[in-house]
Amino acid sequence: MKAFTEHPKSVGETYFQHMRTSFSFGGRMLAAGVGCFLHGLFPFLCVRTGSKAIGTLHHTMVTNRDASKSPCAGNDQFSA
Repeated sequence: MKAFTEHPKSVGETYFQHMRTSFSFGGRMLAAGVGCFLHGLFPFLCVRTGSKAIGTLHHTMVTNRDASKSPCAGNDQFSA
């Protein structure tokens, strides 16, 4: 059970709150990814979709969480 609750607790969320937040972030990243693929095919479409999504997600994560508590803190590939 600890594997399911340790990280959410470290960022001040319950398991289900963390799931909701993660699904929200994942959905936005998937939508932005589709926009990026469309932009690759049609450079006149979704010109700022990827960069806006990255900026918004970063701002949301930094504003709402203390990334230093994350088990990935210090790992540039995963920390925010």
